[in-house]
Amino acid sequence: MAEKSKKEKENQYEAMFLFPAGAAAEVDASIKTVTGIIERHGGKIILVKKWDERKLMYEIKKQKRGLYIIAYFNAPGTAVTGIERDVNLSEEIVRVLVTDAEHLNKDEMDKVEPQPIQPREERSWDRPAMSFGGDDSRRGGGRPERSEAAPAGKD
Repeated sequence: MAEKSKKEKENQYEAMFLFPAGAAAEVDASIKTVTGIIERHGGKIILVKKWDERKLMYEIKKQKRGLYIIAYFNAPGTAVTGIERDVNLSEEIVRVLVTDAEHLNKDEMDKVEPQPIQPREERSWDRPAMSFGGDDSRRGGGRPERSEAAPAGKD
């Protein structure tokens, strides 16, 4: 049974690492950090490159911008847990997402480039409330004012 664990099947993975925006000045150091983490857990690097620096959709660990580094590697399935744990313990890396990349070949990996940011589609609940006529919007309601001539409830 010990022989089986030595010959554990290696899978191909894609990992997207998110670094704070300050890491953009030291891309080589960020790539070296990624390579070190993957190799520490028995992974063999296929390709590592800077993907993009972007504004984040929401703040993560007090960061509004981030540098993305993409890595393709072969590793045993048990390595993914170790890589994610190291990232969570690291103060240099904000997040990581590791996915299966068996469907990609080396040429496809080389061609991976950041996609342009699409304008956000407006959802119905994001639109301003509709106004139902003239002065109602100034009064803050759609109910007409009572006239002083006829008190309520007396005809």
